[in-house]
Amino acid sequence: MIQKETKIGDVVSQNFHTARVFESYGLDFCCGGKKTIENACIEKGVDAEKLIDELVNANASNPTQTHFEKWEADFLVDYIINNHHSYVNNSISTIEHHLQKVVNAHGERHPELANISIVFNDLKDELLEHMAKEERMLFPYIKKLSFAKKNNIEIPAAPFGSVSNPLKVMEHEHDGAGIMLDTINTLSDGYNPPNDACGTYRVLYGELKEFEADLHIHIHLENNILFPKAIELEKQMTRYYTTL
Repeated sequence: MIQKETKIGDVVSQNFHTARVFESYGLDFCCGGKKTIENACIEKGVDAEKLIDELVNANASNPTQTHFEKWEADFLVDYIINNHHSYVNNSISTIEHHLQKVVNAHGERHPELANISIVFNDLKDELLEHMAKEERMLFPYIKKLSFAKKNNIEIPAAPFGSVSNPLKVMEHEHDGAGIMLDTINTLSDGYNPPNDACGTYRVLYGELKEFEADLHIHIHLENNILFPKAIELEKQMTRYYTTL
């Protein structure tokens, strides 16, 4: 049951169709997924009762869903890499190309484009470094934890101490990415191209909107589903081997 005390991330974890409802009210379900519905609504001046009604309707209208929260951590890691990391890597160059083309053609009349280009370039650099760190160290460790549990073998030693240490860093970097996404959204007027926009201009804003939507899901899967699973896995394995 969805209540005011329910965390936003938990609602979206149960049904991804509710993400659209939160987005329509400007509520952050990825980086802000640990907030309760009540607190998030107070911050944004949203009617919590009305929001909950729409969330319930979204659940009723879309009963078929992917239960990511039920997936094993190692499978979820592979899904994130193969879908969301791959999407970021594949889409960045196309967006950069279209962005530079639009800045050159329309930048004089629309100076916000240059600022969008600067922020997107910073976001790109942050994401590429961030994903590389996940794929080199964090994700392999989570998969080792999963393997250890399934095979009842000794917990692997981590070079960074508890898994909660790198998770805090990753969540902080997710917050930074969220701020840059919000900045691009604001600069582009919610990805609404001006009346004099050419075809490439309109395509670019569509790409940026899609990029933001994908990154919201991407961050949600990590912050609200994968990372808690990793912490619990480590706790289980530590308890198991300390009681032998």
